[in-house]
Amino acid sequence: MSPFQPARRAPAYRISGLTLIEIMVVVAIIGILASIALSMYQDNLLKSRRRTAQSCLAEQAQFMERYYTTNTTVTNGDSNSLSYTGATLPTSACVTDLASHYSISVSIPTPQTYTLTATASGSQTGDTECTNLTLDQSATRGSFYYLANAKTTSSGCWP
Repeated sequence: MSPFQPARRAPAYRISGLTLIEIMVVVAIIGILASIALSMYQDNLLKSRRRTAQSCLAEQAQFMERYYTTNTTVTNGDSNSLSYTGATLPTSACVTDLASHYSISVSIPTPQTYTLTATASGSQTGDTECTNLTLDQSATRGSFYYLANAKTTSSGCWP
């Protein structure tokens, strides 16, 4: 080294990267976004299953109408009339697909009336406002849920 040149210093290297605090902030943001996305996904899943149950009820109602128009019963001993009496729901694909989320049943209070009911089960019971969906022979849509042992109707369950 010459006396006229200043001594060279070793170059200072700058260490680049993320600090622990920066990483923790990113993890917290991802956690918040994931929790929001998960709850929205679960809500949409409940609504999707509800819509599928409504479609299945409509399919079963069509079966009931076909049954009604093709079956006659003798009433008052001498006249033939159409009736829902004796109808049982077929095990269609929609009933099978929804088996773990809804059970679909029919009640026939009079020969000319019926009520189809889709009762939530399993994880679908989280759909608290629309636990049970109903559809009758006059296409009246209903829904209700049980709150403190009281049957309460709910609007907004059917489109």
